[in-house]
Amino acid sequence: MLKTPAWAAPSATEPLAPFAIQRREPGAHEVLIDIRYCGVCHSDIHQARDDWGGSIFPMVPGHEIVGTVAKVGDQVERWKVGDVVGVGCFVDSCRHCEACLEGEEQFCSEGMSVTYNGYERTDGKLDKSRPTWGGYSTRITVDENYVLRVPEGIPLDRAAPLLCAGITTYSPLRRYDVGKGDKVAVVGLGGLGHMGVKLAKAMGAHVTVLSHSPSKRDSALALGADDFLSTRDDSMFKEHAGRFDFILDTVSAAHDYNAYLGLLRRDGTMVLVGLPEPQALSAGSLIRGRKRLTGSLIGGIRETQEMLDFCAEHGVAADVEVIDIAQINEAYERMMRGDVRYRFVIDNDSLRTEDVA
Repeated sequence: MLKTPAWAAPSATEPLAPFAIQRREPGAHEVLIDIRYCGVCHSDIHQARDDWGGSIFPMVPGHEIVGTVAKVGDQVERWKVGDVVGVGCFVDSCRHCEACLEGEEQFCSEGMSVTYNGYERTDGKLDKSRPTWGGYSTRITVDENYVLRVPEGIPLDRAAPLLCAGITTYSPLRRYDVGKGDKVAVVGLGGLGHMGVKLAKAMGAHVTVLSHSPSKRDSALALGADDFLSTRDDSMFKEHAGRFDFILDTVSAAHDYNAYLGLLRRDGTMVLVGLPEPQALSAGSLIRGRKRLTGSLIGGIRETQEMLDFCAEHGVAADVEVIDIAQINEAYERMMRGDVRYRFVIDNDSLRTEDVA
């Protein structure tokens, strides 16, 4: 076993602090990755503070991981030492259910093994004696089939958030064939929203940002949006009724789905990727115009690799603020205030203060 520096949440009410974890030497089909950068997802805060229930403490968060292969198992064929790779929101799945066989491991019928706040697998089954530890650490050991290649041309710090924010927004855009000339609205301009703008533009869509904060207009346009509408003005919903083919809703705060559905044209689609509290929905909002309201959850390994390759080809990367691990608690507070453009990323060299291996 490899004693590994990390930072963990000891409980839901305590700040994150230094912590040592044990990483295993890579098995026959596993790789050991030296982590260079780890993105800070808003879900890290929810999990560390047990907002959703079921948190496992102590917890080492982080599921937007980029690094280099340090060691490979003796039967690994896909990777070699020195490869630049990534690990996203899960590190394993059952591998035999319908979803897994179709490359949709995020919907594994037995439950994917999430990168942190979950459990490893033993003989294919979730093993509650082996909790998963995330990317707020200096290294991680992962099965070779759940590792992604980071293409050349994407700065590594800006690549890290693609492993969650990138695939979360790419997947629904691809699934519903967003392309040239489509009128797309992105609701919210945070870590998810800014990636939605960049990806939809790269796909050729005409992109409008919808935000409750009029002050975000210039930022939206700088990211490549073609237009900006403030949702603070209720008259906007009437004036722009039926305008959009597709709405990507990234907001996790409570808001009126019915109002946004009114902005869709006939046969339009609205996809939820945020996780707000349950909202009231009128059947009439869907029936009038034959509209679709659906949701989307990250993506499988195949699609995540496709997303990374797409980003490299089109020059898409996250806008980030790089921090040392000692700033993580401050970063959490700033995220809660919306004070980040648009994703914090940890420089994991800041964890390597001493050799504890």
